[in-house]
Amino acid sequence: MSCGRVRVTKVTATEKQDRQNQSRGHSCDGPWIEGHMFAVDHAATALLIKRRFPAASLTPMLLSVQAMEFAWVGFNYLGIERTTTAETVRSVADIHLAYMPYSHSVATAVGAALLVWFIIEKGFGRAFLGRAVGIGIVSHLILDLATHGHDIVLWPGLAAPKLGLGLYAAAPMVAFFVELIYGTFCWYLYRGGPGLLAFITIANLANLSIFSPDIPGPEQFLAGHPLLLVTFIFMQIVVSLVLVGILARRHGEASTETWSAGLRHQVQRG
Repeated sequence: MSCGRVRVTKVTATEKQDRQNQSRGHSCDGPWIEGHMFAVDHAATALLIKRRFPAASLTPMLLSVQAMEFAWVGFNYLGIERTTTAETVRSVADIHLAYMPYSHSVATAVGAALLVWFIIEKGFGRAFLGRAVGIGIVSHLILDLATHGHDIVLWPGLAAPKLGLGLYAAAPMVAFFVELIYGTFCWYLYRGGPGLLAFITIANLANLSIFSPDIPGPEQFLAGHPLLLVTFIFMQIVVSLVLVGILARRHGEASTETWSAGLRHQVQRG
């Protein structure tokens, strides 16, 4: 038994609050109310870019709008960035993007966009494609700034300020409808077909439970399994990119065939 002196440490109010947050399952490494914009709505952004650059291939645009998220997935698997959950996951409020200064920072997004644009346009002479891909990379940052909590830094290594309007935290159901409207708006400007609209709508509705703890959903099985959460989001990204690409091309090909048939008919009549 030790008979030495006992150290008495004064606990500040901030430290006390941090310990309370930890006991509730909150991460003290970062803001505890966060969110990823739906994968399908990031994918839908590629439709807007394709509308602006119709001659460029859609596939690089689809990959570019999720480049930051692909980096986030990879860094989480490697242990470079970290995602945590509360003991029970009932909504987006229980998922914590605790540490992600490399995949989600203003400097890395803008720097990657400029680098890729320069390589494609100046190196390969594909001006429209380079601009489209650069815009796609930056678009992810802009959309995340509107929806995330305060978890996006200016550049890696800078602790503050952390950016994000926090739409998920302030009004989660409003955020849900904003995303649904945004995805529909992208479809409308792209002039997509009914199949593409149906997928965008269904994919948004499938995420409804993550916004309300009163609606049960598959997120309850992600508690305490952050890499499972990362894998789940990665699968959403891949599925949304593939299906948006297929449905967008299918409608584009159908529209082209209709236009060609109409043109041939006019020539024959003339």
